[in-house]
Amino acid sequence: MTHDEAHEHQTDRQQQGGQQLSLTGSVALGTGVMIGAGIFALIGQVAELAGGWVPWAFLAGAVVVGFSSYSYIRYSMANPSSGGIAMLLKAAYGPGVIAGSFSLFMYVSMVLAQSLLGRTFGNYALRPFEMQDSLLWVPVLAVLAIVGAALVNVVGNRWVERSASVTAAIKIIGIAVLAIAGLFAAGVSSLGRLVSPESATPDQGWLGFLAGVTLCILAYKGFTTITNQGGDLKDPKRNLGRSIVISISLCTVLYLLITVAVTGSLSVPQIIEARDYALAEAAEPLFGAWGVGLTVVVAVVATVSGLIASLFAVSKLYDMLRDMGQVPGLPGRRKHQSLLITAGLAIVMAALFDLSQIAALGAILYLCMDIAIHYGILRHLKEEVKAKVWIPWVAIVLDVAVLVPFLILRGSSDPFTLVVTAVVAALIILAQWVIVRRRREDSDNDEQESEQLR
Repeated sequence: MTHDEAHEHQTDRQQQGGQQLSLTGSVALGTGVMIGAGIFALIGQVAELAGGWVPWAFLAGAVVVGFSSYSYIRYSMANPSSGGIAMLLKAAYGPGVIAGSFSLFMYVSMVLAQSLLGRTFGNYALRPFEMQDSLLWVPVLAVLAIVGAALVNVVGNRWVERSASVTAAIKIIGIAVLAIAGLFAAGVSSLGRLVSPESATPDQGWLGFLAGVTLCILAYKGFTTITNQGGDLKDPKRNLGRSIVISISLCTVLYLLITVAVTGSLSVPQIIEARDYALAEAAEPLFGAWGVGLTVVVAVVATVSGLIASLFAVSKLYDMLRDMGQVPGLPGRRKHQSLLITAGLAIVMAALFDLSQIAALGAILYLCMDIAIHYGILRHLKEEVKAKVWIPWVAIVLDVAVLVPFLILRGSSDPFTLVVTAVVAALIILAQWVIVRRRREDSDNDEQESEQLR
């Protein structure tokens, strides 16, 4: 299937689908993916690297993502589809190993994000019972959450949009209430910690701060799922860019409010000790048991709704990859097969890896793919999408600036995760090489048969 044929296929699906997402629904799905594990689970892990500079790290993450979003917006507005990122890579690099590999980097990083959401759900749901560190029940609840989210997606687009809109409102209001109340409870003086002498540099230096920004990007990267909504979004050429900008802006404000409140309530060692459920820990000294309960409720809603939105978007990406012949489907013509494959992989990853490993794997694969996106725009698509070349170049520089320190520090503290990441990347590239080679052989055989018939 050529690029133009795939685009026409998506346009036909858009015209015939009937059930289309509104701008509000698109923003709800985008924020639904973004506001979840990123803010509830990553604060402690970012504090390990950036120390008391957690709010600044989240702000820096928003800046990096802001520059990165430009390439996605320009291409998606010019070529809206339900497999936006896969289509972008194919248009930039052709239907070969490079496009297929980086598309799968993105797909796997999104599946890892679902695993992160599932495990975060388990940690917070078990917090009232003091079982949040259970090696058994956290993955069990993670699996149940992923299964439940998959069942909601089976119902269809309209139910996904309705649930996303309602839950997005609940968690945005809930997080805003917690953050603002936390700021008032901690006092205005707590803001002084952000610029105090002891916070003049992060605990691990600027290397630690930049590495922390890498994890913060995970809290924003859900905006990329909006690019996969082109085949389902009303007036995508107008609404895709607006949806991405609104989602990133909304999340930035909420993240800054909540991280300032947490750092004002807990010391850095306390945040690190409760790294997988830092928001619940921060609520207890400020509001008591009811604050912990409210945090748990908001966290559960946020993670479950994030799973619902993410499964919807990632399944669309897998659909496109399957249409391109870059990934296999299930035997027979099974309904919802992309959803089943995506949920199944998320369940396996949630059971095998802890939050720290999942976050590291996802961040590395995502940033590698992100760099490939910007380079593809610069080398092959800048004229087609009318891109200003300096913005993708800045995005590449910023990606490298945060990824290299993260690799250095992670390599010294947890080399196993880097080895796993390298193995996963190698397997993806090898699989794509085999698939592309077979596809070319099949194409050559078809041509030979056609010549013989003539």
